[in-house]
Amino acid sequence: MIRLFGLKNCDACRKAMKALEAAGRGVEFVDIRKEATGDDIARWLERSGAGALTNRRSTTWRGLDEGERAAADGPGALALLTTNPALIKRPVIETSEALFIGWSDDARAALL
Repeated sequence: MIRLFGLKNCDACRKAMKALEAAGRGVEFVDIRKEATGDDIARWLERSGAGALTNRRSTTWRGLDEGERAAADGPGALALLTTNPALIKRPVIETSEALFIGWSDDARAALL
């Protein structure tokens, strides 16, 4: 089973869901704001790192002050991303074997 963490109004998340379902893959959608836990985010940080997981082009990122932005690269990344889940690049796709951040060419090649 594939777990896709994202937002219902996110274009990339909708494209990923549609493509995975069309390919016959079982997909569970998880709302990243409401259902993702600190444990989920900690696991993603451990596997991918804060640089890959943090969306530095988002409106939420632009609204942070310099201190909060600095926390994104250190031990404060977990707290920052847990408090502001919209900062997480989407979709986050988890399988039993792999983790993909974003609906990239690599993710499409591996999952479709």
